[in-house]
Amino acid sequence: METDPAFLVAGRPVVGVTNVTRPTMTVYPPTGKNTGAAVVVFPGGGYQILAIDLEGSEVCDWLTPKGITCVLLKYRVTDVGDYPKSGPYPESPMALEDAQRTVGLVRFHAPEWHIDPHKIGVLGFSAGGHLVAAVSTHFDRRLYPPVDAADKESCRPDFAVGVYPGHLSLSAAESDARQGTRKYVLPDSGHQPGADKHLELNPDLHVTSQVPPTFLLQAEDDHVDSVYFPLAYYIALVKAGVPAEIHVYAQGGHAFGLRRTKFPITEWPELVEKWLGTIGMISE
Repeated sequence: METDPAFLVAGRPVVGVTNVTRPTMTVYPPTGKNTGAAVVVFPGGGYQILAIDLEGSEVCDWLTPKGITCVLLKYRVTDVGDYPKSGPYPESPMALEDAQRTVGLVRFHAPEWHIDPHKIGVLGFSAGGHLVAAVSTHFDRRLYPPVDAADKESCRPDFAVGVYPGHLSLSAAESDARQGTRKYVLPDSGHQPGADKHLELNPDLHVTSQVPPTFLLQAEDDHVDSVYFPLAYYIALVKAGVPAEIHVYAQGGHAFGLRRTKFPITEWPELVEKWLGTIGMISE
């Protein structure tokens, strides 16, 4: 683990984890009245590092008193070994493999962990927000050979929350390719000349009506992950008939997690709680 003393959020440092070569999941049982709901949390960090407290354990500190089981996934992010190391799927399948495996494991253990198997969601930030979209759109088959009975369970989330998510638009995918982080041919998106690539979906994400209900949050002044990323995903969700909700704020920047600042966007956890009630995951 490491901290950057120059990077503070709400006056506090952020703990980062690097070179995760073996994924782990940590289960935090609810401390309030159990709602039966569970959330698998994907910290962000550009698929190079995990903001394990800001976008991980602090999320569980919020959810468990609300009666929600929290499962913190430390997915693989590594600079060790051969290319492609880690990155957004399909540049590297590692993180998505870990996400699929974890959702299946939570569903498999639902009876003993007192979880409703139909109330298992995912929540992620930045790169973890992209991972939310990736597992929401790639659940029909595992990317890895089955390990045990847990891999016979569905890895489709029942709901999804993406906070300042990255890599979601066609322009973002093309930018990744230009920067050399992708060593594969970008699939044909069906892009029409004159259309806005900022609002077209990343062609690696195949949105259908089976994508789970989704909540998206973004600041317009985020200069790391553009406001167009969640907007492109939201448009695709609406076109596919997926229940979706998006909240865009003028200010807030990037990587604020759940820490309260002067900006109204940091009140977003209350919005998620209300949304979870409206889709029947918890009682309002």
